[in-house]
This record gives sequence, C-alpha cells and structure tokens, in this order.
Amino acid sequence: MEHFDEAWSVICDYCRRQMTDVAYNTWISKIEPVNMDFDKRQATLLVPNDFHRQTLERCYKILLKESFNAVFDTPIDINFIIPSEEPEQEENDEITDNGYEYTFDTFIVGNSNKFAHAACLAVAQNPSKAYNPLFLYGNSGLGKTHLLYAIGNEIKKNDTSKSICYVKGDDFTNELIESLHRATMSEFRQKYRYADVLLVDDVQFIGGKESTQEEFFHTFETLYLAKKQIILTSDRPPKEIKTLDDRLRGRFEMGLIADIQPPDIETRIAIIKRKAEIMNIEIPNDVCEYIASNLKSNIRQLEGTVKKIKAKNNLDGEKPSVKSVQKIIADILNNDTPPEVTVERITDEVARTFNVTADELKNSKSRSAYVSGPRQVAIYIINELTTLTQESIGKEFGGRDHSTVKYAIDTTAKRMKKDTNLRSIVEDIIKNCSS
Repeated sequence: MEHFDEAWSVICDYCRRQMTDVAYNTWISKIEPVNMDFDKRQATLLVPNDFHRQTLERCYKILLKESFNAVFDTPIDINFIIPSEEPEQEENDEITDNGYEYTFDTFIVGNSNKFAHAACLAVAQNPSKAYNPLFLYGNSGLGKTHLLYAIGNEIKKNDTSKSICYVKGDDFTNELIESLHRATMSEFRQKYRYADVLLVDDVQFIGGKESTQEEFFHTFETLYLAKKQIILTSDRPPKEIKTLDDRLRGRFEMGLIADIQPPDIETRIAIIKRKAEIMNIEIPNDVCEYIASNLKSNIRQLEGTVKKIKAKNNLDGEKPSVKSVQKIIADILNNDTPPEVTVERITDEVARTFNVTADELKNSKSRSAYVSGPRQVAIYIINELTTLTQESIGKEFGGRDHSTVKYAIDTTAKRMKKDTNLRSIVEDIIKNCSS
C-alpha cells in the first residue's frame, strides 16, 4: 500500500489548494488511505464515522475524484468505509510506511540552508546549551518543519527519557480555548510547561491573540528558566511579526535566529534524487534537471513531483521521461497560484485571529465588542480584497443593510488610524488571505 500513501499526500495537497483551511482540516485531513485497486481503478478510504462519510459524499466527493484524476490521469471510483467496515488484518500482516522521514540524514544541505542546518544539529546534540531559543524562519515549503522534527527525533534517539512536545501556533490557541472551556487548564499547562523540548511550528499565528500570547509567555518563561530547549519556526523573523507582543518578541530574539532561503539548482537536483532513492524509483538525470529547472522555490513541490511520478509508474508502468513529467510540472505550476480570496476565507481568518467563530461573525445579532469589532474588521477586509458591492457584503452578514456595512468600514478605518496594533492585525490578516 505504500505507493498509495505516497499518492495520497499529493491528492491531499491538491484538495488543500481548493478549500479553506477549516474545511480541509475538518473533512479531508481525517481521511486515511486504505487500498488502491489499480486494475479496477478504485480507491478505498477510511473515514471516522457515517456522518463524516455522508458529508464527503454530498459535498467533497467531486473534488476528491477530480484530485485522483489529476494525479493518475484516469477516473478513479471512490469508496468510503468507516472503522466497523474496515477489513481485518492478518496477524502476520505488516503495513509498511515508506514515507518521508524527518531526520538530519534525509535533509539535503545546500548553501541556502547550511547555517540553519548547523544550528539545528548543534541544538539536537546539546539541547538547552547551544542556542536557546532557536528561531527558524523562511517561506513555506523550504524545510523548517523537517528541521524541527529532526531536532526532536535526534534528541529522542540520544535520550529516550526526554519529553518532546510539538505544536502548531494555531493549534496552541485552539487547545487553550478548549481547555478554558472545559476547565482543564492544569492538564494543558502540564503538557507544555513540563516538556524537555518544545517545538512550535508557525509561531506567527499566536500574534494578535492576547490570551494566547499571555499563556505562551508564561510557558516560555517556565521552560527557559528550567533550562529546557525551545525551537520556533515562522514565515518571518520576530521583528516582522507586527502583531506579536513586545515581551515575546524580545524572548524570541534572545537566542539564535536563522533563515532558510530557496535552494539553488544543485541542491534541488540532490533533493529530487534523494527523494527518488527513498521511494525506490529511478529518475534519469535529464528528468531531474528538468524538474529542478522548472520548480525553483518550494521543496514540497519537488517532493510532490517525485511522488506523482512514482504513483503514475505504479499505475501504468510508465518510466519517467522529460515528456511524461511535463504535464506534472504544468499541473503543479498551475496549482501554485494563490487561492481565490473569498468571503469564506476572510471570515475564517478573522474568526481564527479574534477567537470567535465564522458563524458568529456572519449570523450573530450580538452587538457586544467581542463579536461586533471582529465583524467590522471582516467587513472592512472583504470590501478591500473582493469586488463585492456593499449591498452584497451585507447579505453575507445576515442580511445587514448598506448603511451598516458602510459604518463598519468607516469605523474600522478610523480605528486603524488611531490603533497601530489593530492596523498591524488587519495587515497580517490581509497578508494571510492573499498568500
């Protein structure tokens, strides 16, 4: 089944580009690939429950079939099953996972990342004594997460007693909210403040959230004073996270800051060859050079291309050639355009930033500052980033009239002139929605 696992990651990437993060995380990310019958052109996917299956059938099956077709260049039937319908494995069955391993051995070092790699290796070999905190930054798809996991894996390999805690910035916020709601803050703090190593991916997402930043500050202080290792990643250096609390910015800048740049062509070719070796597929030199010459800024694109080549090879036995990968490259380049800026995407981003729900923003009649302020921000950004008329925007927000929409836009504009923190938050939301 390992080749289906490899193709599935490409399929997920395709779906992710067509959906909001909320929809993807709710419905697609919870699917597990079970089996791919290449003769019958049929895929079996495991989903959590029958409600999940019905929702996928009704809302997302067309997108999934489209994504399968994009990967395999042929229509694929999809069969959803739930755990009670999953075929039992024989006791001696071995399910192999030949996925990409996040270790230093599988990380390709080049001029663009050798400083960051050296810093991470030093931290892994001497945690809390080399650089603490270590802050990695760079654009998406350049290997920050790989290095983050490599540190954790290396530390755990050297000392199995070490407690390694990994979390994404927005998940930290979500867990905090859930813990407050369920009155389980002691368990939340136990998880994060007693770790030996804290790995935080995309820490920029805690910016602009007062309660999250307060909690994270105390978590950071507790770990730092206890001489525990902290490693953070972001898409930008601390000084450019405008919505970040000054206390946290200062803490993040105390240690070492290392950036990762897009790889040069030699490094890109090496990445392709290493990935092909891991996936047990031979890709000729001219094909490697062709891929590396066309995909220049994102390592995930290189890995996704190799996965798709392997999937096509398993499906029809086609050996990689420049001609056969031209369509793969074209598909990836076409899908690399920024997703459309929609009302749903903007409201989801505003809701995530202000710790409210998208439904509260759009449909709640509440006039409390907790909801009305973020709602006005959402309306302002929609007016800035879309071509909707103010009347149409009002319809998106529970049928509010034109004057209410205009008031929200004008009020937010005036607040931004006086409140530099709000202006920074709005600029960050606009950046996240436009990228």
